[in-house]
Amino acid sequence: MRLGERIREIERDDRLDPAVSRMSRLAERLPAGAVRDVLHGVQLGHPLHPIMIHLPLGAWTAAVLLDLLPGDHRRGARALVNVGLLTVPPAVLSGLADWSRQHERQQRVGVVHAAANGLGTLLFGASSLVRGRGRQGWGGALALAGLGAVGLGGALGGHLAYYRAAGANSADHLLDLLPEGWHDLGPLERYPEEGPVGDEVEGVPVVVARTQGSVYALLGTCPHMGAPLAEGELTDGCLRCPWHGSEFRLDGGTVVHGPATAAPQALETSVVEGRLWVRLPVSAR
Repeated sequence: MRLGERIREIERDDRLDPAVSRMSRLAERLPAGAVRDVLHGVQLGHPLHPIMIHLPLGAWTAAVLLDLLPGDHRRGARALVNVGLLTVPPAVLSGLADWSRQHERQQRVGVVHAAANGLGTLLFGASSLVRGRGRQGWGGALALAGLGAVGLGGALGGHLAYYRAAGANSADHLLDLLPEGWHDLGPLERYPEEGPVGDEVEGVPVVVARTQGSVYALLGTCPHMGAPLAEGELTDGCLRCPWHGSEFRLDGGTVVHGPATAAPQALETSVVEGRLWVRLPVSAR
């Protein structure tokens, strides 16, 4: 059986659900608002966690390589191990924030991902301790084992990122499906100001919102996890996702609050003789 198939078995293993519940309670303690937005990577425009994991992983990989090279690299190797340990907390916090806004099958894999990386961190911590006592051989062996555990955790993280598209823009493909030119959505009166209304152009979902005399249109799929934005709600000039609460400016689609980090594409609108027309901006292609 291939590794990917074994990982998908983890997605279906409900024995992990108690661990998911405990980890969810821990994630709920993360402050809402600006702090969570930073941890998600809203200001960056893409998830923060993939950047943060490079810090400990790079330092620990370099430490193991120094252990394997000829010569005396004891001080450098231990320093790199410690640098990796110091950079673990931001990687953990950003990963926990993202994990808390994923689907159940992803969260089950995420729990095992966290456990593997946690084991790796403990092994590198032990490596630093024994190195400080002059036991370089044990320090190197523990670091090598720690790198193996972190590598397994990375494989699980890769499954989440690339197979399950956790953190990827779930709506980017819609840009290529929407035909060029203006498209008639029908009479403007079909779109009352009470809330967002869903529609489609050649099978591509669109969400329309009218507020304070203006009419806005966005591609209708949330970039975070693919939620139908037409089922969301309007709030202070923004459209809130119905699944995980991401908020997007109606005027331009800018992300105001995560967990989404990518913005839904805004469409140009025009009202001609009482009918609403939309098109993809030329700059978007």
